[in-house]
Amino acid sequence: MTAGEIIATVAAGAAVVLVLLFGIMAFKIGRMADEATIAIRKAHENSDPLFNGANTTLTHVNTQLERVDGITANAQAVTGNVSALTSVFTATLGGPLVKAAAFSYGVSKALKARRKAKGEIEGKHSRPARRTRKGVRK
Repeated sequence: MTAGEIIATVAAGAAVVLVLLFGIMAFKIGRMADEATIAIRKAHENSDPLFNGANTTLTHVNTQLERVDGITANAQAVTGNVSALTSVFTATLGGPLVKAAAFSYGVSKALKARRKAKGEIEGKHSRPARRTRKGVRK
């Protein structure tokens, strides 16, 4: 055998080994693709009940939101009624109550001023206050 034949034989053997390695890798990749297909199929089968449950939940949420919308509309109507009632109360009783409060305040100030003036006049004729032990006047 010549050197060229030996090199050709070694190259042929290496090519056979490479073909076998690529074949094994292709076989393993095929099995992995089959497993991935099975996993995707199972995920799809398990996701259907999940999506059905999500649809049911969304239906219930929409029902509750419609109820909340009704409650909000009623609360808005009550707020408008309270506002109108407050306006009516202010228009009918607010003015007279303010006038009565101002009058009573004026009378009270006048009485205090009168008592003060009367006390100052009487104070000129009274005795000075006595001192206590701590030096505070009574």
